[in-house]
This record gives sequence, structure tokens and C-alpha cells, in this order.
Amino acid sequence: MPPLIEAYLDIETTGLSASLDEITVIGIRLCNGDDTKFIQLAGKDITANNMLEALAGVSKIYTYNGSRFDLPFIHFHLGINLAGLFTHHDLMYDCWSNNLYGGFKAVERQLGIERTLTEINGYDAIRLWWRYVDYFDLDALNTLLEYNKEDVFNLKALKERLL
Repeated sequence: MPPLIEAYLDIETTGLSASLDEITVIGIRLCNGDDTKFIQLAGKDITANNMLEALAGVSKIYTYNGSRFDLPFIHFHLGINLAGLFTHHDLMYDCWSNNLYGGFKAVERQLGIERTLTEINGYDAIRLWWRYVDYFDLDALNTLLEYNKEDVFNLKALKERLL
């Protein structure tokens, strides 16, 4: 039997409404035992085909607030129902059952999960994307990609602390 591949997934968007806003970045960390692979899709690379290709072989997807945010955005924009195709585990509900409330960054602080880009939040991620789009600011794009990568990698750290 092939090993089970876990995926940790987080998206960045231009806002909070799936019908009004766009997905700017999708970060996916694939973990198969000690083997790990990180994939990021940004801008025009965010397609249903690329998403499904990135998730090939995955048995379970982990998110934080993914059932209310990430998965509905992906379903709306790419037409892919990830919760229907994969086992999905939203770590936010595990946090709630352990009396850990607030956004992902607040929970990280409560659990001592470290982050390099401590000064950047979701609103900054939107501004970074528009700096990249409007001014082709590659530093802004690289900061946004690094922010998303930290989110994705910290999902695994969160899962290991909780489960």
C-alpha cells in the first residue's frame, strides 16, 4: 500500500468575498513521512489543472479556517470541490476544542509557533499583491510568497501541537 500523502494548504486573496475577490496565491506543502515538497501557484498559474496536478496522490488536506474560506474560494474560482475529492481537516475546530481562539496568527502566538514575518497580516498580503500587479514590484511578490509559505509550513507545526 502506498504511503499516505498529507497536504497543508493556504490561499491568499484580494479580499474576503469569493464572488468579488480573486485568489492571488495558493501554497501547498506535501508531506509523505520525511519527504516534503512545497508548491506555490500565483496569478495566472492558478488553474484547476495546476491545482489538481499539485494535489495528485494526496490523501488528506489540512487547513486553518479552510472549510469557511480557502475551500469555498477554490470551489468558486476553479470549480474544484476539494472537500468532495479529499478528506479535509480544518485545524481551526481543533483549536476551538482546545480553547484556542482567534485567527491563525493569534493561535500561533498562544502556542509559541514562531514566524519570521511577524509584521505582516492578511491585509498586508492584499496590499503586497497590488504593489506587484500595479508596479511589477518583485520584492512585494517575494514577500507575499514568503508570507504564504510561512502560513503553510506553520499549519504542519500547528497540527503536530494539537493532534
